[in-house]
Amino acid sequence: MEKIQVTINNSSPVEILKGTQLFELLPHDEKENFICAKVNHQILPLKFNIETNADIHFLTPKTNEGMEVYRSTLSFLLEKAAQKLFPKHTLTIMHSLGAGYYYEFDNYTPTKKDIASLENAMRNDISEKKSINRKKVSYHDAVTLLKEQNKTAQLLLLTTCAVPTVNCYQCDDFIGILQTPLAANTEQVPVFTLIQYENGFILQFPSRRDLSQPKIFIEQKEIFNVYRDYKNLDKLFHVDTIGSLNQFVINKKINDLILVEEALQESRIIKLAEDIVSRKDVRLVAIAGPSSSGKTTFSKRLELQLRAHGLTPRTISVDDYFVDRDKTPLNEDGSFDFECIEAVNLKLFNEHISALLNGEKTKLARFDFITGKSSLTQEKFSLSPGEIIVIEGIHCLNEKMTYLIPRQNKYKIYISALTHINIDHANRIPTTDNRVIRRLVRDYNYRGHSAECTLEMWPAVRQGEENNIFPFQNDADGYFNSALIYELGVLKIYAEPILKQVNPDSPYYGEASRLLSFLSYFLNIPTDKIPPTSIVREFIGGSSLRY
Repeated sequence: MEKIQVTINNSSPVEILKGTQLFELLPHDEKENFICAKVNHQILPLKFNIETNADIHFLTPKTNEGMEVYRSTLSFLLEKAAQKLFPKHTLTIMHSLGAGYYYEFDNYTPTKKDIASLENAMRNDISEKKSINRKKVSYHDAVTLLKEQNKTAQLLLLTTCAVPTVNCYQCDDFIGILQTPLAANTEQVPVFTLIQYENGFILQFPSRRDLSQPKIFIEQKEIFNVYRDYKNLDKLFHVDTIGSLNQFVINKKINDLILVEEALQESRIIKLAEDIVSRKDVRLVAIAGPSSSGKTTFSKRLELQLRAHGLTPRTISVDDYFVDRDKTPLNEDGSFDFECIEAVNLKLFNEHISALLNGEKTKLARFDFITGKSSLTQEKFSLSPGEIIVIEGIHCLNEKMTYLIPRQNKYKIYISALTHINIDHANRIPTTDNRVIRRLVRDYNYRGHSAECTLEMWPAVRQGEENNIFPFQNDADGYFNSALIYELGVLKIYAEPILKQVNPDSPYYGEASRLLSFLSYFLNIPTDKIPPTSIVREFIGGSSLRY
């Protein structure tokens, strides 16, 4: 039989038979530790047959990619249990919530007993160590299967993007159609719990740092309410999945949807401005959100609405208050940690803001990013009657950032692209995918960065968000969702040629391929009807706002 050459976890090359399954290459005493593998930079299930020379790295759930497989496998087992126990009701994944996924049944609110039954069914599958098998099926066979299972959302997606083959995973007689790799065996995902919440329940996962128990549930009521409001509107407009969005394009109704979405988003900015104005003690507005959440455009549009309500915003740049570069804290690898709060001269920032709010004239800081030195402006500044300070930055929700300013004088806003459209009823779109696609387009257009450069930086960006933004989001006074239901159909046009520049030898090829596969679900949406003040314009260009 024909042989091929592989390297495993950076070891010396070895010869194996062509068609060998990844699972067969694991040491027997370590099989339960690994959940997937990276083969020539692509994430694949352990039941994948190797047909070419390959560089193989086996991954545990302690890696980002491994934990994603862990979550997807548990979601698969939950769908399996729901189809068996509640065949008359469709279970829909609504959105992520903290360390879990929130689910609801259509037209049915499950009881504690129902949820316990679902959890028990999943645990039985896990304890019986059932095999999960992967196979490709033709378009025709997939359509037939989806019709038999009455999975209308997946059927609509398949018929609007018309791919020739699809991936299926089977456990017992349950078959799920999805692109994400799954674990090879149910015993590989033993840790989870189901938590009754609102009209549904949460599938709670362990963290990568501690796989021994589900992560403690911390309620995020305001974030949940934002998601709920958008999900309700999506149902009202009959556009809650990619397939239904594609129908708007096919039926030439996408322009109407764009105008409605933009109008809804503007109405939410107006409500935030009205709330700020109604709080007579507010003197400072602090805006924070993760990368590519559209903070810049949102800030500009909020300022316009504040002006329309009689206030004059004065923007103070937090970036001007970086400490001198030689005083910047370092990461473990010796690089500068610009994202930690200690990289900001908090004392000087608070003294200046406090002075302005107390009616004093003061010089402000200016930071020279070329020399890495901070200095003061030549002229002094003061606030005029009716002026309100606006700041925007990664730490703006953290009380340490403005510790000299009384809490009642501050209005904090958390902004993020909380993607509220699903792939289908069983598969969500991570908000991080929405944001990284935004950033890929923006970085390429305005910063000269390749896709590889952006993808290389992304894990560090995500870690900075985990440390410096997400822990403080519950302290916000207002919340703004910058995600637009149509935007990925627009961003696709710009992102695809950027991602296609990543070649197979790149360590980021797998991620680029995954994003390309995801974007292939969307039909192209033209840009000519997108308003010049839209948040999408921050990334694709053509904005009428001055940045």
